[in-house]
Amino acid sequence: MTTLKIHNTETAPAESKPLLEKSQKAYGMIPGLHGVLAGAPGILDAYQTLHELFVNSSFNENELTVVWQTINVEHACHYCVPAHTGIAKMMKVDDAITEALRNETPLEDSKLEALRTMTLTIVRNRGHVTSEDLNAFYAAGYEERQVLEIILGLSQKVISNYTNHIANTPVDEPFQAFAWKK
Repeated sequence: MTTLKIHNTETAPAESKPLLEKSQKAYGMIPGLHGVLAGAPGILDAYQTLHELFVNSSFNENELTVVWQTINVEHACHYCVPAHTGIAKMMKVDDAITEALRNETPLEDSKLEALRTMTLTIVRNRGHVTSEDLNAFYAAGYEERQVLEIILGLSQKVISNYTNHIANTPVDEPFQAFAWKK
């Protein structure tokens, strides 16, 4: 049962209507998460802005997927794991990467595994990382910029994961085939 209202362009606050129209145009539908976030226009605007900023970060499609799914899985988000599985398929991310992330198994690519490890370290330790953590990340080929961009991705995912936990947002039809449970 959904515990927060899922808005559409008719029921949303006036300030959210153009944001939902933007979602409709971008995705060909209004994702349930966006419908929930529309209940507070500022959070929907923040989510959309963070999403655009993260997609335009220095990370490629594989790396975006690693950050998103690592956080989604760690937060046990019933909605975002299936959604980002479908998004990864659309971005042509190798299914082996997606499956490893969904199953919490190490990634074969050592650089992507270093990204997964740093993302988990940041999430689990609430940003408290050691010099050793940073040095291992840098040794894999990343820089300070990517540490900060993980935090950008985490900011987006905190909004979506926490909202979906509270709202119990139903998984959108296009992503139901990728249902997931921790």
